[in-house]
Amino acid sequence: MWKGRFAKATADLVQQYGESISYDWRLYKHDIAGSIAHARAQVKAGLLNDEEFQAIEKGLREIEIEIDAGEFDFSIELEDIHMNIESALTKRIGAPGAKLHTARSRNDQVATDTRLYCREEIINLTTQLNELQNALLQQAEDYADAIIPGYTHLQRGQPVTVGHHLLAYVEMLQRDKSRLADCSKRLNVSPLGSGALAGSTINLDRYQIAEELGFDTVTTNSMDAISDRDYIAEFLFSMALVGTHLSRLSEDLILWCSSEFGFATLSDAHTTGSSLMPQKKNPDVCELTRGKTGRLYGNLIALLTAAKGLPLTYNRDLQEDKEPLFDSIDTLKLALSVNTEMIADMTINVDTCRAAASDPLLLATDLADYLVKNGVPFRQAHELVGQAVAVSVETKTPLDELDLTKISEHYGADAKDVFSLQTALAARTNPGAPSIENVRQQVAEWKAQKA
Repeated sequence: MWKGRFAKATADLVQQYGESISYDWRLYKHDIAGSIAHARAQVKAGLLNDEEFQAIEKGLREIEIEIDAGEFDFSIELEDIHMNIESALTKRIGAPGAKLHTARSRNDQVATDTRLYCREEIINLTTQLNELQNALLQQAEDYADAIIPGYTHLQRGQPVTVGHHLLAYVEMLQRDKSRLADCSKRLNVSPLGSGALAGSTINLDRYQIAEELGFDTVTTNSMDAISDRDYIAEFLFSMALVGTHLSRLSEDLILWCSSEFGFATLSDAHTTGSSLMPQKKNPDVCELTRGKTGRLYGNLIALLTAAKGLPLTYNRDLQEDKEPLFDSIDTLKLALSVNTEMIADMTINVDTCRAAASDPLLLATDLADYLVKNGVPFRQAHELVGQAVAVSVETKTPLDELDLTKISEHYGADAKDVFSLQTALAARTNPGAPSIENVRQQVAEWKAQKA
């Protein structure tokens, strides 16, 4: 493609080092769509006639069908998807194919292709996030009244329900969808027409091209348009944060499925055994999700590192944007699919959950609230309950079996009424609190929102 300037062919090792066709082939649909829109603008500018445009469009559609069918012969010598398609087109239709690259560069081609690709994959990921939310919502509805301990510092804190716990992840995934939607808005700007860095003296209708490709508008600075990879970094960050949420869910389930907790059981289809210990049933999906989250983080750092010291505009370092992008998308899509299946097939062990939630220490804060309602300042109430807990631990007497009136005159005979899980949960009616009624209402609202 640059033989006019060079007397020697590119060395084989350089070709191997610089090729990207081994991974950027997946941009072919977007590259073809961009080329057709570009050619249509060339017709408007008088650079192509209708017959030449029709030959270009037909040729590109045939190439697309061949790639779809796995019958296209990609060449490493042509480096990337752009030149592979253009070369194949020119071989098929001759001179019109050679005209296609007028007023554009591979720089604005790849910037356009990756924006189109990211836009499409954001839609796909959003659909998968919806599916995982639906699986969580169904489980939250099924176990809205299954009481478990809530934890801080992995120590039992206060009673909640399985439904309330799972709804927390529905909230997280909703924020993830919102971030992806914001990212899609920012990336949906067409750079095509920016050329190598300074546009072209042959001015095509960029707005027409943008409209055909579904972009909201066009970029306004050609140098920024070519060198910008913010949208990829933002997309990678959004995916990394989805990974964070999946990893936290995985850690919860790993704990819940342990013998020490016993709150949940994963299906045989989503667990594995041991090659040595026949009794084992391991939550490998959860562990792999936890581990693969590190890949999502690494891909983000790789892109940021590649871009951090680059002068304007295009530098070949930016070729390193695609493999992290593709890997994160592939990793996250598979993680979402398998986690959705796993959550849908999960069983909650209600009796074990209730036994763990029956620890009266979970209602120590409620006991302090009881004192506050009887006029005791909170700090003093906190101290009095702390004293009662100390006696409980020292005497190995459950908190709800102590004679609290011996600890302070502020405790009345009705203090023991506090130690009812149903009463404790029913009292938590503030928005966002874990009363069973609240949980059921939240599930209904989520389902209505997603219908």
